[in-house]
Amino acid sequence: MKNEEFDFRGTVINGFLMLFVNILLTAVSVALIVLAVQSDGYDGSAVGVYVTMGIVVFILTLFMWGGFVMVEPNQARVMMFFGKYKGTFTRVGYSWVNPFVTTKKVSLRARNLDVDPIKVNDKTGNPIMIGLVLVWKLKDTYKALFEIDSQTMAEGRAAQGAAITSSVSNVMMAFDNFVRIQSDAALRQVAGLYAYDNDSADGAEVTLRDGADEVNKILEQTISERLSMAGIEIVEARINYLAYAPEIAAVMLRRQQAAAIITAREKIVDGAVSMVKMALDRLAEDDIVRLDDDKKAAMVSNLLVVLCGDDSAQPVVNTGA
Repeated sequence: MKNEEFDFRGTVINGFLMLFVNILLTAVSVALIVLAVQSDGYDGSAVGVYVTMGIVVFILTLFMWGGFVMVEPNQARVMMFFGKYKGTFTRVGYSWVNPFVTTKKVSLRARNLDVDPIKVNDKTGNPIMIGLVLVWKLKDTYKALFEIDSQTMAEGRAAQGAAITSSVSNVMMAFDNFVRIQSDAALRQVAGLYAYDNDSADGAEVTLRDGADEVNKILEQTISERLSMAGIEIVEARINYLAYAPEIAAVMLRRQQAAAIITAREKIVDGAVSMVKMALDRLAEDDIVRLDDDKKAAMVSNLLVVLCGDDSAQPVVNTGA
């Protein structure tokens, strides 16, 4: 049989009603004991009955005080009866349940995790720095408490000096640590599937820098697969930091600068050739001057030097021989 979460099916009574009943029973128990002490005219058996009833009712109220539970919105209590899972209680408000049922409080609210950038190798082997931000929350309280050893991890945190925090805080911090480790492993796995940038001729290849949507989708799916065993749902997972590692950052910057210069030069040359062609066509069309092939070649050479050069051209004016 597969173990999974289900709603608590035990007896649940309004907490304020049981609070009134408990106070009333406490007052009755005290009244019976006081009545027995003050009843000097009665026989010993009647006094014993009053005392016994008062003590029994008082002990009963002590047990009943342990049955009160309060649940806030997006919180839950895992109910156990002598070690057996009896369901998850999510009814918001003040309630009363069987006092022999022990409860463990957990939070179902969304939590944010910012994973510090880590150094990994991309698909091409380049070392890069990559980090992610993660939003997660508990979905299955049974898996969260019984499929992973979250309780022992929480007790370990308390033993290391976290005892000043509440038990639910320790448990949630244990989940947070589990999520951090698994997301780190998933991030390393996904980063190794893609190159940082596209260096190949195939411009359609997905990269970490340009394919953010697809990479984030794969990252979220990978983390969800790792955390499903703990009953944790991933609300959002995305890369929030991406850069080359410091040891190759300067080299890669020069490579990017070279690529940008080449691209710019290609556009300059395309524009210069079109302008030279336009100039020759206009000269021939308007019959301004007739140029033979040698003069056309010299004109083309001069125009290309002027249009493609980085510095301003310094013309030499021929005033005649």
